[in-house]
Amino acid sequence: MKKILILNGPNINMLGIREPGVYGSQSLANIEENLNTIAETLLLELTFFQSNHEGEIIDQIHKAFGNMNGILINPAAFTHYSYAIRDAISAVNIPTVEVHLSNIHQRESFRHQSVTAPVVIGQISGFGAYSYELGLRALHNKLIEKR
Repeated sequence: MKKILILNGPNINMLGIREPGVYGSQSLANIEENLNTIAETLLLELTFFQSNHEGEIIDQIHKAFGNMNGILINPAAFTHYSYAIRDAISAVNIPTVEVHLSNIHQRESFRHQSVTAPVVIGQISGFGAYSYELGLRALHNKLIEKR
């Protein structure tokens, strides 16, 4: 069974409350529940972590080294400026997919740039909570290709 770390950055804990017109009405707990259902059919074991603190996310990425087969990450606002998270992803060399609820390329110009995108295997954005499902399935497909 492949192990996947699902990481969520700042303010993702406020999903369903924070700007539902932009981020949707589903809570993080709803998204996690849906991903667990999908993971059962794909024979994946998921571990979830959310933090509003950059260092805690970096620590989780480091802990994934040698313990996880893949990472699905929504860096949230850290997407646009956290070179430390970017470097952590690059350092562990674990297949990683970046997801975003909103289409970051249709929003404010400061959101158009992702500093993490160059070190992940792919980025999915703009499909609301479904971005997570697409990301998980894409990561799963990439992992089974590596066998």
